[in-house]
Formats: sequence, C-alpha cells, structure tokens
Amino acid sequence: MKSDPVVAIAGVTGAVGAEFIATLDRRGFRVGKLRALASARSAGKSIDFRGVRIMIEELTEHAFDGVDIALFSAGGAISRRFVPIAVKAGAVVVDNSSAFRMDPEVPLVIPEINAGRIRDHKGIIANPNCAAITALVPLWPIHRVNRVRRVIISTYQAASGAGAAAMEELVESTRASLNGEAYRQKALPHPCAFNLFSHNTAIDPATGYNEEETKVIQETRKIFEDHRIAVGVTCVRVPVLRAHCAAITFECENPISEVEVRDILSGAPGIKIVDDRVKNYFPMPIDASGQDDVLVGRIRRDLSDPTGHSISMFVAADQLLKGAALNAIQIAELLPERAMA
Repeated sequence: MKSDPVVAIAGVTGAVGAEFIATLDRRGFRVGKLRALASARSAGKSIDFRGVRIMIEELTEHAFDGVDIALFSAGGAISRRFVPIAVKAGAVVVDNSSAFRMDPEVPLVIPEINAGRIRDHKGIIANPNCAAITALVPLWPIHRVNRVRRVIISTYQAASGAGAAAMEELVESTRASLNGEAYRQKALPHPCAFNLFSHNTAIDPATGYNEEETKVIQETRKIFEDHRIAVGVTCVRVPVLRAHCAAITFECENPISEVEVRDILSGAPGIKIVDDRVKNYFPMPIDASGQDDVLVGRIRRDLSDPTGHSISMFVAADQLLKGAALNAIQIAELLPERAMA
C-alpha cells in the first residue's frame, strides 16, 4: 500500500460519504489524490477536501483505474456491481453495505475486535452493520474475559441509518407536526416525528425477524468467531437524527459482577463509561453524536438471573461515525501496516 494512496469514495454525496470526507481530514489520513464518485445526477458538482475543490465524477466501470483504496457507501446493489470492478482494477475496497458481509472469503472487521483479520482480505473488507458495531464494541472485551453465551439486544436506531433523505424527513416532518401541517413521508414507511416503529427492513415470514435483526445475529457470530453464542434482537427506528442506542442484557459462562464489567470496559479501546447513578446521567444520542467512542452506562446486575451470570447495560454510538465512516477509515488506516506484516 502506498504511503500517499489514491482514495476513491463511492457514494460521496450521501450522509456517510460526507462523514468519509470529514473523518479522513480530521484523522490526518494521508491521501495522494481523492476521487469523489456518485451517480450521474451529481457528476460535475464539487466538494471541498482540505481546501481543494474536488469535482464529483460519475461512478462508472472505469472510475477505479489507478485507485488504491475505495471506500463504498452507496448501497448493496451498487456494491455488488462495482466492488468487483474496483478490486479487478487493483483497489482494496472497504464496503459499508451488507453485500459481502457474510461471504466467508471476506473479512468482517471492527478494528477494536478483530483487526488481525484485515490481513486475510482478497481485495474486499466488509464494514459491519451499524447496530452490530454499537453493541459489539462493548461486548467484546467482556467476551474475551468471560465468554458471553447469550445476549438480548433492543436497539433504538436513528434516522441516519436510512440515509440523508430520512434525516431530512425527520427534520421536516417534525417541523410540520409542530406547525399542525400535513406531511407525507417518502424516505421512511411510517411517520417518524414523535413516533417510533419496527425497523424498516423486510420481515422474514417464517421467523418474524426483520433483515436488520438477522444481520446483527449473523454478524455477531462471524465477528466473534463463535457460532454457539445465542443472540436475540429487536430493532426499532426512533426519532433521533444520527446516534444509535441499544439496551443489552448478556449472560456469561461464569458469574460476573457489575464491578468487573466496569473494570473491563474502563480500559477497553473505543469505549467511554457514562454511568452516573446519582445524577441519573447515562448514554444519550445527543452526547454520542459527533463522538468516536461508544458510550456505555446503566451497568447493573440483571435481577432476573439469580445465578449472577447476567448483566444489563445501555450504550450509544454515532451511527455515521463508529457505525459507518469511522470504522471503515480505521480499517483503511491499518492497511499499510497489515500489508507490510
């Protein structure tokens, strides 16, 4: 990997694309040249990167010539079509869609958990589901010390997970509701202002689980490399702009106390403890927004388990950052090191 790679961003005009640009700059990621790729309707417009105006190019089959690293966040259909083309052109792809996550040949990486898998890539590295990242970053340090054999997760997922159009819809529909005006939603299937609803992915009629929930289950097992772990998930869309939250109850193989959990998490990378019982101050999306760390709090013994094997906690993380762009760029930052290892 070059020290000054040519970096392409596919889906640069989307919510995650904008965070790719900002995060590359904020983290001082070395870029020899930036290629900004989007649909034909955005071609010819421009974006700013480190004081330079970059012309947006149409995403085509020839857009990856000379590209070293390609960051994709343009949806599964686009990834399935163009990622193999990018790899064939010589790029290493970090893909934010679900297109390749469960491919056994593709590493599914959260750097705080399994950075070593980056070296196994064959041109593609998958970025996990945002809800999975939010839950797994704090679960992993515990799992390493005392295996988590069962986990129940309830998510509170922001509009940003459905893209920039959904974020705009939340703002506009909230304004309309406050003004007593009618509003017809387009990006989301149900009203999002002053409302919440089951995650807007297709329901499996056999299991009753939606696609988002199935992703979290499957990705947990792949990332932890533990197919015995029992995972139950309920994913809900809430009227929050950009930070996901999750209520997590986990059961370990051996007894575990809340003190042990705090000690483990206080030294773990990518985590910030926010757990003030006196002030009733715990992780909130308003605090997680714009932050790199996953906020963890409400750490307490699960009173429904008299054996002392179970703990409950509440977490929050910026869906556009750790749930998407930041995680992908953390992967890209490790590519030179892994290439030379």
